[in-house]
Amino acid sequence: MKILALNGSPRRQKWNTVTLLQSALEGAAEAGAETELIQLYDLHYSGCISCFSCKRKDRKKDGVCAVQDELAPVLEKIPTADAFIIGTPVYYGAESAATRALIERLCFPYLKYAKNYQSLFPRKIKTALLCTMNVPEESLATYGYDSRFELTRNTLAMHFGECELFLSTNTLQYPDYDKYESELFDKHAKLKHHEEVFPQECKQAFALGARLVS
Repeated sequence: MKILALNGSPRRQKWNTVTLLQSALEGAAEAGAETELIQLYDLHYSGCISCFSCKRKDRKKDGVCAVQDELAPVLEKIPTADAFIIGTPVYYGAESAATRALIERLCFPYLKYAKNYQSLFPRKIKTALLCTMNVPEESLATYGYDSRFELTRNTLAMHFGECELFLSTNTLQYPDYDKYESELFDKHAKLKHHEEVFPQECKQAFALGARLVS
């Protein structure tokens, strides 16, 4: 079994999103899966360019994005995977730019313009969407984040199958709050939350990875 994790954070090492993704892959590996972590910010690519090549009646194959850039080999891995997890920080209430571009390029070629909006993906696989954010959990509804994340989760579920949503809230932004603008935040509360809650979230991500294998 092959499990892919796609890191949509520009922070590639030792930070919130990638740490949780690595925990999920550890859980999947312990459950017997082969795993791979893909760093999206190592790649140069765009979002959908609206060429509609994937909607042409004379296309040779379903689900293929015609754009040939550094994301193309990643998209080719998805149909051969048994499950995948997309991790992203939340910027201004939405996925990171790299994550959004990935979702456009990944999902649109599999969307058939039929009355039932059926997916052309050849089978059902498990997926997960992991979002990390500075906003505390109690403010998700106030900012409309809950509906935003559900929209993306539903998009992945529609195309590929069951999709689990994992939210990590009130995350730590800086390694040292004294070096950056941070008047809005209580640095002591942030550090306390990171020390006490984040390790528990890593354990939850580990369990998520194992569930993707089961």
